[in-house]
Amino acid sequence: MDIFSSYNLIIEASVILILSFWFSGLAKKTNIPAVLMLIVLGIILQYVAKAFVDQLPDLFPALEVLGIVGLIMIVLEAALELELKKDKVWILLKSMAIALMGLGASTWVAALILQALIPGMTMPQAWLYATPLSILSSAIIIPSVGGLSQEKKEFHIYESTFSDIAGIILFYFLVGQLNPAEATGAAGFAGSILLTIVIAVVASYAIILIFQGIKSQAKQFLLIAVLLLLYALGKKLHLSSLIIILIFGLIIANMKLFFGGPLKKFLKEDRAKQIYKELHIITLETAFVVRTFFFVVFGITIVLSTLLSVRVLLISILILASIYLIRFVLLRTFLGKDIFPQLFVAPRGLITVLLFYAIPPEAQLAEFEPGILLFIIIGTSLIMTWAMIKDKRKMSSTPEQLDEESHAPNEAYEAIEEEKQAEETSDKSPPEDEGPQWA
Repeated sequence: MDIFSSYNLIIEASVILILSFWFSGLAKKTNIPAVLMLIVLGIILQYVAKAFVDQLPDLFPALEVLGIVGLIMIVLEAALELELKKDKVWILLKSMAIALMGLGASTWVAALILQALIPGMTMPQAWLYATPLSILSSAIIIPSVGGLSQEKKEFHIYESTFSDIAGIILFYFLVGQLNPAEATGAAGFAGSILLTIVIAVVASYAIILIFQGIKSQAKQFLLIAVLLLLYALGKKLHLSSLIIILIFGLIIANMKLFFGGPLKKFLKEDRAKQIYKELHIITLETAFVVRTFFFVVFGITIVLSTLLSVRVLLISILILASIYLIRFVLLRTFLGKDIFPQLFVAPRGLITVLLFYAIPPEAQLAEFEPGILLFIIIGTSLIMTWAMIKDKRKMSSTPEQLDEESHAPNEAYEAIEEEKQAEETSDKSPPEDEGPQWA
């Protein structure tokens, strides 16, 4: 039986997507992250496939492409949710401070642990390996915190987004320092980021102004193709490309802010709203598909025997302990006593795996066992699951609060429902007047 024939692959992919959709519904009821279920599904498929073939094909290229596209979609999805308002400045600043300080402290402590317990590992190598282990996974957090209060949900979205971007910037800064001929130092790297921001702002304004004039219905994937092109070109030029995606998402989600004053006359607000609404839906759907296949493929590539090492167990437990100790100190300092379940919402996931596989050959160390990566991903996900289940039980014991928070709006889909209602009450209104209510 050829399990890799065209029709079999179509059947397998379809079944995986259907199961992933079911996992998402199950995750809402049980608070077990759907990502964890997808990894387990991948592990099961690995052993099923081995019953039919002697050797699985090299899935790393597919994993790398899925990871990059998934990363772009996840950051864009998060950016489209960020509202830049005066009343959100404080939570933005707090979440940014916690994300940056948590990333720095966790990376430093994890590097010390790795350098001390893995033979032959230098401190630069330790920092490079520790960085992916210290980045929060927005791919897991964003879909998992929908049941929390609006304030806590916003905090987690902001924090995980800042952690993703800062972690990726730190990782590629460290990679750049490995080659003395290419190393630019902190000043040169800061200049690169500043250049990236300028390019991102100019490109974002240009994209919005051009696309609001395109009348074709099939333009959203064209827009995504442009963003992917900008990201890839930015990486080729050694720029922090993810900043381009973040800034574009922020600008299109907060157009009234960025198109104020003399720029207002250039914005066709109704058409721009329509672009935002359609882009939001496509981003959600694409992120779901890419995330599904990424974690299933990752599960297929996992070698479970790497978890049996005593050294893997010791290093992983020490790093996990440091993650939550550092997080406890930061949350108590910035948020006060009400830090549950935020303390335990610190999973590692897509970016951790993606950056681990992006470590250049000259910095790789054979003594580093991938089981550490797997143990920390599974461990942080299980701890978050426990915390979310406990919080859900606590919420169910306070029905008034639960009733109030169960009506917290999902802004993207609420906007779509409002548009549908507007269409029903006014069938004659022109297409240009349609679009979501703009905050």
